[in-house]
Amino acid sequence: MSVSTAAIDPSVCAPLPVLGQDVTVPLVTGGEVTYAALDYAASAPALQRVWDDVAAYAPYYGSVHRGAGYLSQLSTDLFENSRRTVAEFLGCRAEDQVVFTRSTTDSLNLLAAAIPANCQVFVYETEHHASLLPWRDAQVTYLNAPRTPGQAVETLERALADRDPYGPALVCVTGASNVTGELWPVKELAAAAHAHGARIVLDAAQLAPHHPVDIAELDVDWVAFSGHKLYAPFGSGVLAGRADWLQAAEPYLAGGGASRKVARRADGGVDVDWHTTAARHEAGSPNVIGVYSIASACKALTEAGFDSLVAREQELVGRVREGLAEVPEVQVLSLFGDDAPRVGVISFVVRGWNSSHFAAALSAEYGIGVRDGLFCAHPLVRTLLGSEPQDPGECGAPEAEPGERSLNAIRVSFGAGTPDEHIDRFLRAVTELVREGAQWKYRTEDGRCVPDRGEVARTV
Repeated sequence: MSVSTAAIDPSVCAPLPVLGQDVTVPLVTGGEVTYAALDYAASAPALQRVWDDVAAYAPYYGSVHRGAGYLSQLSTDLFENSRRTVAEFLGCRAEDQVVFTRSTTDSLNLLAAAIPANCQVFVYETEHHASLLPWRDAQVTYLNAPRTPGQAVETLERALADRDPYGPALVCVTGASNVTGELWPVKELAAAAHAHGARIVLDAAQLAPHHPVDIAELDVDWVAFSGHKLYAPFGSGVLAGRADWLQAAEPYLAGGGASRKVARRADGGVDVDWHTTAARHEAGSPNVIGVYSIASACKALTEAGFDSLVAREQELVGRVREGLAEVPEVQVLSLFGDDAPRVGVISFVVRGWNSSHFAAALSAEYGIGVRDGLFCAHPLVRTLLGSEPQDPGECGAPEAEPGERSLNAIRVSFGAGTPDEHIDRFLRAVTELVREGAQWKYRTEDGRCVPDRGEVARTV
């Protein structure tokens, strides 16, 4: 997969309006500053368009599928139209199903529960835990981190060639790393999987908000992503793709909505006729507002011109990488090298700094929100840092004291709503912290690095 910015002038594409653009936060050094949200990879701010659409619909909210009233019928139409909008956004094939879930994690756990018995699953150690861990009832082969896209394909082909050729198999791979932002060779991996009789699911949690995803063009069997990373709040996600394994599996949740008919038997038991549509795995009252927010975000990104959004983001990626490269103490983490295409997700460490201390100083002294830790991708970050499994550091809970080196990293991430000023402030802050040190002293409290109130480290 490649990112093309040809014939597009990034300057003509302004940031999309998002909530929180004018929110101010206090600085430990005094005063307030507009908050720079640079943690899009965790949860992106909601698009203003999404919020407005949801607000307009909210008075008409009603139960879906099972209500005779006008509002219920309107909500049902909105819910099913949202399904069609998502299918169009993903380039779904005519026979594909779109199942609404809570998140990417929920989507992949749903698929894990639906895979056939004796299914072999192949997953790289580089995956987010959402796609690394759900396959508990399967025979799992964990693949070592590749160092080039070509090596990723070769590693998969070798593993698939050694598998049982007669049983079902599934490959799980990310589209864009939540740690390095690097794009994976999804189309080539899909071709390798299919050549060996396996299927493939794409974790698009970090890809879909930054780059068009087309199921048919990539030739993947399923795609999973989350609304909260696609500028859509309210806790909803998507699993889209082939219907056969989903139709053959027991419902993910048993309950109303998944069942078409329930009847008592003469022996006192219960017979259930389950739906074969997406409703089979959508038991209970669905998150209508969450689903609608995803559809609204899909429309907003499409109408804004995804090519222009990609081009502007690539310009920001270049600026961040160039700015970090000017600070010798900064090491940017990468699997595939400096020339690898990537989305707006960049992780790094700073020589002589505990990553959590650095992230805390960015927040407290500059009003910049980033992420520190192992980003729920522990094996990958440890591999990139050359650490051993028993070395200190865990996701979001540093064990080192402020100022000490830790085996965690710092992640800056941005997207369609990021103003230029946030990028400029971030680069200036990194440079000042490295060259001059933090203005304040910090301590560890409840697993987080926080300012020590009243303890000034240096004067300005």
